[in-house]
Amino acid sequence: MPHLLAALTVLKALLTNTYDDDPERGSVTIEHVLWAAAVIAIVGIVVAAINAYVTAQTALIT
Repeated sequence: MPHLLAALTVLKALLTNTYDDDPERGSVTIEHVLWAAAVIAIVGIVVAAINAYVTAQTALIT
């Protein structure tokens, strides 16, 4: 009986593996979010600059 109990305990430990193999898992996702936010900010600055330039050139036409 103790052998069966030990075998079942080991089997349960193997099936319910809760330790994390990679402690930095998920950091890539955060990195992608930060890069996306940076790209959106840069695009916003470029759009604002183009808008200001077009508005200035439009004022010179009239």
